[in-house]
Amino acid sequence: MCVKVIYPVILAVPETDRRLRGRDKVIRLSALARHAVWLSASQSGIKLGELIKSPEGVPLPVDAYFWSLAHKTEYVAGVVADFPIGIDIEKIRPCAPGLYRMTADEAEWKLGEAAGDLLFFRYWTAKEAVLKSVGIGLKALSKCRVIAVLDEHHLMLSYNHQEFDVEHFYFNGHIAAILAHPAIRWMVQDIPDHVVSGT
Repeated sequence: MCVKVIYPVILAVPETDRRLRGRDKVIRLSALARHAVWLSASQSGIKLGELIKSPEGVPLPVDAYFWSLAHKTEYVAGVVADFPIGIDIEKIRPCAPGLYRMTADEAEWKLGEAAGDLLFFRYWTAKEAVLKSVGIGLKALSKCRVIAVLDEHHLMLSYNHQEFDVEHFYFNGHIAAILAHPAIRWMVQDIPDHVVSGT
């Protein structure tokens, strides 16, 4: 089945789950993000089986469908596509100068009109989305480069001699990034009560 429209799903984390700490919080946010993946699949008419990761933590395709997820304290995200996909979300906030130097070099920063927290998180989320799509973590951050700022919603990146168009979506003080596709329909939802209760 060809996926004509991609539905990245962003779910607001319930207040009770935001207050969790440590491993309990990680487990809960991961479960909510997986729920977002299943919602994305459902919107595309795809029935996914179990979501399994490799020993290295890379999401493994399910019946030739690729999936990706992300989770932060306030929101989680998930997406399914019929090509390798990556998604990331971040809250836009002030960052230390050292993170700027770690994320991109001077030539990359010059591509943007003004270096600031928004541009930082555009670069960070875009790079993470690309690296997730190729199954490599942030250890390859410096090898993934921004090569063009196309507009306020699209960046062009390169990694391993391949170019990637990344789309950004802004919501409630946050930013999400996903590999671009001709038809993307972003969905931001509250989590239904039966999911909040864990049933």
